Amino acid sequence: MTARTPEATSPTSSRAALIGDAALELLVERGMRGLTHRAVDEKAGLPQGSTSNHARTRQALLETAVRRQVQLEAGVLTPHEMPAAGADADALVDALSLALHRYLTDHRALLVSRYELALEATRRPELRRFFDSAGSVFHGPLIAMMGNAGSPEPERHALSLIAWCEGLMFSCAAGSFHSSVPSREELRRGFKELLRGMLGG
Repeated sequence: MTARTPEATSPTSSRAALIGDAALELLVERGMRGLTHRAVDEKAGLPQGSTSNHARTRQALLETAVRRQVQLEAGVLTPHEMPAAGADADALVDALSLALHRYLTDHRALLVSRYELALEATRRPELRRFFDSAGSVFHGPLIAMMGNAGSPEPERHALSLIAWCEGLMFSCAAGSFHSSVPSREELRRGFKELLRGMLGG
């Protein structure tokens, strides 16, 4: 995992962030089988039993990891870098290419931990519900951005855009293109081609 972000919050939430970071690092390094309460204690440098006190069950530990995953992914593109309301398609291209390039260069570990959690969610219905609910916070802003850019069907186009991004991220982080990451300019061209087909012009 690339960074542990300091949080000016309560000791409880700071402990949760520490445990979440350690859990995500273990997922990247060892996979789902390597994620145990004891391993999180060791990775985080916490006294034995600390993780169990915070998240008593495996489901609770997985939810802690998902919650931290969402927090870290939300920081890949900061609010002031998002297109303003009424911004045109070029502003959307700039923001999307910046975020995607950061994922592929500076935050590849976040993609791996996300895939581990997503796959586990396919086997745990209770985690599936939590995972989907936590991740949905990213859908609304993207749908709004597509509408601002002139999409006549922002929800459908947002889904297509997410699918394109997810496919590219998987290919470059864990698939056959893992050794050849596109430049930001190449990503810009890809987004322009995609949005041209959706928005026209």
